[in-house]
Amino acid sequence: EVFVMKKVIINADDFGLSSTVNRAISQAFRNELISDTTLLAGFDSFEEAVTLAYNCGFFDKVGVHFNLNTGKPLTEEIKNVSMFCKNGFFHGQINRLKPLNSFEKSSVYKELHAQAEKIKAVGFKIDHADSHHHIHTALFIAPIVIDVCKEFGINKIRIHRNIGNIKTYKKTVKRIYNKSLRKKGFKTTDFFGDLDDILDTIPENLEIMVHPDYDKNGVLIDRRGMEGEKPIGIPLYSVTNKFCAQLISYGDL
Repeated sequence: EVFVMKKVIINADDFGLSSTVNRAISQAFRNELISDTTLLAGFDSFEEAVTLAYNCGFFDKVGVHFNLNTGKPLTEEIKNVSMFCKNGFFHGQINRLKPLNSFEKSSVYKELHAQAEKIKAVGFKIDHADSHHHIHTALFIAPIVIDVCKEFGINKIRIHRNIGNIKTYKKTVKRIYNKSLRKKGFKTTDFFGDLDDILDTIPENLEIMVHPDYDKNGVLIDRRGMEGEKPIGIPLYSVTNKFCAQLISYGDL
């Protein structure tokens, strides 16, 4: 029997969120702990992220991290949509099952378009997309994300989480969503989850999501939350060493 190494993409979310996150992601690339990252367009650390990606040689591994949850929008119209914004900022309390009226749809489209445009304008190819808090999988937002991706030639997208502990009714919804992405011509992995979803083995063609950051002791971690001002989480370890897998990027799909 020939032993074949299983392929795994490890994507760092939240590139551009803060200076410490930017540094943590750069270190994770350097240490070969991740293979891709997705960039937030609307934060003050955006320019620094761009510089690091170019200087540290991972500019071809950067996708878009669509955001309707946190920080300040790039466009004006969406600030008037109470479903997403309050006092000019995203409030993060989105009802994921609420249909959007035509003004809301238009506002979301313009905002997501502006985010992709800003990332493309600095020279990134953007070959893959995902989103902050998985908002791209929300029923009435997903079609808008797909339209924006098609417009920018983004043909690879993160699927709905489908490994780990998932309620039965949710499995069905996720399966339908994942299937529909492929039907619409997107290239995807077969499986997606985070480090906690992997127990003793990894499936073939998997994407793992991580959030590199530094804890209060300066240890490189996969951030799971905050304790006051300080990130907390588990040390970011080498999945490829632990599970004898091959690290690939979205560009290899």
